Amino acid sequence: MYEDEAQQTTLGLTTGQTAQGEPPLAERLRPTILADFVGQQHLLGKNRALGELARRQHVHSMILWGPPGTGKTTLAQLLARGAAARFISISAVLAGVKEVREAVATAQQYAAQGQSTILFVDEVHRFNKAQQDAFLPHVERGTITFIGATTENPSFEVNPALLSRARVYVLKPLEAADLAILCQRGAAALQVQLDAAAQQQLVQAADGDARRMLNVLDIAAQLAADVIHSEHIATALGDQVRRFDKGGDIFYEQISALHKSLRGSDPDAALYWFCRMLDGGADPRYLGRRLLRMASEDVGNADPRALELTLAAVTTYERLGSPEGDLALAQAVLYLASVPKSDAVYSAFNQAMDTVRNSPSHAVPMHLRNAPTQLMRGLGFGSGYRHAHGENTDAGAFAPGEDYFPEEMDPQRFYLPTGEGLEQKINQRLTRLRQLNQNASQSRRRSSEKGNKNS
Repeated sequence: MYEDEAQQTTLGLTTGQTAQGEPPLAERLRPTILADFVGQQHLLGKNRALGELARRQHVHSMILWGPPGTGKTTLAQLLARGAAARFISISAVLAGVKEVREAVATAQQYAAQGQSTILFVDEVHRFNKAQQDAFLPHVERGTITFIGATTENPSFEVNPALLSRARVYVLKPLEAADLAILCQRGAAALQVQLDAAAQQQLVQAADGDARRMLNVLDIAAQLAADVIHSEHIATALGDQVRRFDKGGDIFYEQISALHKSLRGSDPDAALYWFCRMLDGGADPRYLGRRLLRMASEDVGNADPRALELTLAAVTTYERLGSPEGDLALAQAVLYLASVPKSDAVYSAFNQAMDTVRNSPSHAVPMHLRNAPTQLMRGLGFGSGYRHAHGENTDAGAFAPGEDYFPEEMDPQRFYLPTGEGLEQKINQRLTRLRQLNQNASQSRRRSSEKGNKNS
């Protein structure tokens, strides 16, 4: 194991400092041994993956994926220290291919001295494909062991070639007990006391992010004398919102939770996720657009009023804005989650689109073509068309046996109404019409057979 700070090299990475030139509290509390690391026991506990690597003093290429403030950088440093490896750190926010090459050149120098090198890339998802590809040959040759840190889903943000050479470890937001430990460590480092109510408020506001919590604690300590109270924490927090990324994984995870809760007819859970997104800073207009989609995809014709009500809610929000208009969107959320569900429209649309994309562009049959001119009528446009309203059947405006598909295609069934809500009645009517079509087809077949016999 190494203890000399000179063995850590930072390229393209800056560390914030306080006004007095002192490193931030989170940096001062960064542990130097793995035993002091707080959290992530699903990775570091007994017989767990990273815990076993540390015990064997070995490191392989990996990607640490997790929210901000969960210890990705610290964990990478401690794993490198345990493996007696040189640690080179670069930030994808500030660095480029040049810095990658410099890091590799430094690693080659270390290799000549018999030392291995871990290259840590913070925010690796910020690198483009060419920059990520620059690592590959050096990882393959063993010049460097690559550790990437990302807050975004590696499946989408990391090149498959690099992803295949690195194991992904998922870090979780820190739990309240872990954050409480860090609170006490921070208060001790700042030489202040933290009362119980203030600590609970701080842990709750941290939202699983240790760095955010320690930054707030640092500010609160500057506001307090000897004891930090709730009012100090409230002032230090200011207008900070919960952990939320309008374009990142958390955003899409929460919209997925809203959608699935609505589809599962749980109005309380749907409202919870809707409020979570509003509280996190999501654009209510975006949420309105998604609700409109859900009205068709998950409710459909089981309750056609759902689309109408949701559109009215979106219009109301456009008129009122926040916070008044938020209530109309909440009304739509509760309605969509409470009414009968059907994905028959969604399924029918997808199946019909698939059929169209995989079929030739068949001509419109002559009897279905419009004939606004004498020439077109003379060519047979519209000839033989049966006007449904003119048919005298028990089914009302319906022409039994009429075929509305291209002549080259057999009639298809895309729309399969469910037994939910209004679709139950729709299904009953369509079943009756299909029976009339079948009867008409049988009647024509018998007439044709009789005609053939007579001839």
